[in-house]
Amino acid sequence: MAERRVVLGCDHAGVRLKNRIKEYLRELGYEVVDVGADGDESVDYPDYASLVARKVSRGEAERGILVCGSGVGMAIVANKYPGVRAVQAYDTATAEVSRRHNDTNVLALGARFPLKDPVEEIVRVWLEAEFEGGRHERRLNKIKEIESFLNGGDE
Repeated sequence: MAERRVVLGCDHAGVRLKNRIKEYLRELGYEVVDVGADGDESVDYPDYASLVARKVSRGEAERGILVCGSGVGMAIVANKYPGVRAVQAYDTATAEVSRRHNDTNVLALGARFPLKDPVEEIVRVWLEAEFEGGRHERRLNKIKEIESFLNGGDE
């Protein structure tokens, strides 16, 4: 696992917010891998969500952060990849519980919707919260069984 490495991706709607997050992550001491986009020319969010989710799925990055207009499309795409558990969050409470209960490893944010809390706080809480295990581990194992089945494994 690539400890303290976060991969970032966005579409054209998320460039400014992604760059803000990138600078904040560097201030916190994270290694940042930015897969784009970098301009305001229209691009397709599935392309960038796939780049990020693939790196997290393969263990090339500990976590990923995605930004598009709403965060919805990015989360949908990211959750197609084995081992990726993406959450769309607009506040620190959702970000924190997603880590503690669901061990999320990709955070999806919307640049065109107001966030309840500052983005830096949402990111910090999400990065610092620890998975609680216990009954939540049992539930994650069920998700892993579903993924295995969908990828051709036994029922």
